[in-house]
Amino acid sequence: MTRPVALVTGARRGIGRASCVALAQKGYDVLGCDLGEDGFAETGAAVEAAGGRFAWHLCDVSDLDAVDAMVAWAWGLWGGVEALVNNAGVGALQRGDLLDVSRASWDRCLDINTRAPFFVSQNVARRMVAAGAPLRGNRALVFVSSANALMASADRAEYSASKIAVSMVARCFAIRMAEEGVPVYDIRPGVIRTDMTAAVTARYDQRIAEGLSPVRRWGEAEDVGNAIAALVTGAIPFSTGDAFHIDGGLHMHRL
Repeated sequence: MTRPVALVTGARRGIGRASCVALAQKGYDVLGCDLGEDGFAETGAAVEAAGGRFAWHLCDVSDLDAVDAMVAWAWGLWGGVEALVNNAGVGALQRGDLLDVSRASWDRCLDINTRAPFFVSQNVARRMVAAGAPLRGNRALVFVSSANALMASADRAEYSASKIAVSMVARCFAIRMAEEGVPVYDIRPGVIRTDMTAAVTARYDQRIAEGLSPVRRWGEAEDVGNAIAALVTGAIPFSTGDAFHIDGGLHMHRL
């Protein structure tokens, strides 16, 4: 049987790479896109070691013309796409007083973290619902938001705003795609050890040790990737539009 295909944005490192590998382990061939080439060789080798094929495409997802071209490439290369993981994302240009947030940082977060996954998903979903779309395995759309979809961080207000916005985008797609048999999931990572958090490692080492989350350790990219792959491959079939917290309990209100 021909393997189903997953498309992962932001695929060359971190959560993106871990998602690619986990999906390959679950029987998917994987297509990745990202801004640069650095890291794609390692992602490809890991996917192939897990039993999947891998191909990649350069794409700035904030450029919607580039998104159109990327999705056309992804759909055409191996005869369609069954699963999409919207992982590409950025943080605030600088943490600090929200009274000092720049227009550039605001626009960057909303363009990449919210607008891009909406239009990538719209482009893929239109093809999924068209006559003749492939069905070689489970289909799903996944949006990677953040614990900040629930928990406000005033020192990076633009990031928090973009993540609660994309969480609502996931819910809207869930309503539309349910009639097509395509579940939609919102993944909310907590403090995950990636390049994005490298600059604040010491800060979070201390906060985790002090009990920031009930599970007192860093989250790893594989924690998120494995959760995504489990959902995509049908581990929780009677669910759509739900937010799954991969955060060691960070999101829970505590007294």
